[in-house]
Amino acid sequence: MSDANTLYNYDSKVEGDLIVSRFDAVVNWVRQHSVWPMPMGLACCAIELMAAGGSRFDISRFGMEVMRFSPRQSDCMIVAGTVTYKMAEVVRRIHDQMAAPKWVIAMGACASTGGMYRSYSVLQGVDRIVPVDVYISGCPPRPEALLDGLMKLQQKIGREKSAKKLFSA
Repeated sequence: MSDANTLYNYDSKVEGDLIVSRFDAVVNWVRQHSVWPMPMGLACCAIELMAAGGSRFDISRFGMEVMRFSPRQSDCMIVAGTVTYKMAEVVRRIHDQMAAPKWVIAMGACASTGGMYRSYSVLQGVDRIVPVDVYISGCPPRPEALLDGLMKLQQKIGREKSAKKLFSA
């Protein structure tokens, strides 16, 4: 039998398939490609968040098309817009109801820093009530910026020590 024929005679049932990897890498790969966002559309940034789900920008390429409006079924809260003190309690309660691991994206200038609103009623950054993993700048940020922020979140998830967290709980 020639060498050319031996390449095509590979039988995976006999030789078997073996993949070697770290447990952290496998868990993180699954997590970063199945992020289920919880949209918290509070102002004009929510329109850009909706546009990212459309066919032109196609958020589903990143495994994030399953927008969940239930905190118990989502693991990434996207705070899009102005957070007032009246809504801050609601945002915090919804964040607390999300199962771990959970991540938060502050979308837009208002969610990140209070934006142009320096008033008694506007929270000057959602990071005062919930821990933020990724900040997306802009007023409002374009859907491409949101997709870039989601890719940054995927990179952050890929660097986590997942096995330690799974077995220590």
